[in-house]
Amino acid sequence: MTVKYGEQAIAEATLTTFPNPRIGRDYSVQITLPEFTCKCPFSGYPDFATIYITYTPNQVLVELKAIKLYINSYRDRFISHEESVNQILDDFVKAGDPLRINVKGDFSPRGNVHTVVEVNYTKPITD
Repeated sequence: MTVKYGEQAIAEATLTTFPNPRIGRDYSVQITLPEFTCKCPFSGYPDFATIYITYTPNQVLVELKAIKLYINSYRDRFISHEESVNQILDDFVKAGDPLRINVKGDFSPRGNVHTVVEVNYTKPITD
């Protein structure tokens, strides 16, 4: 079976960064990813969500194409709503070292249950 180029790009995805052109300026970047999918770890059914990422960059910004490919890597993962949103935050903090970040997962209702998971991180102040 031949691996499609998109599947290969998703499998190799990493959150790459580039220098912040306005270091020292307090500004936010808002990213909306309306086609997030993963699989329920209990039933195997697909879960759909819109992921909202809002962050204040520090030294670097996370490249948008890298975010797209990274988010698509969740499509075949058996992972809960809560764990997926927390993992996105952890990976984003590791890659981009933002001053502040909020990640919100607004999951489509399934079985009459609508779930929203929101996590925050603030970089500790060091002297």
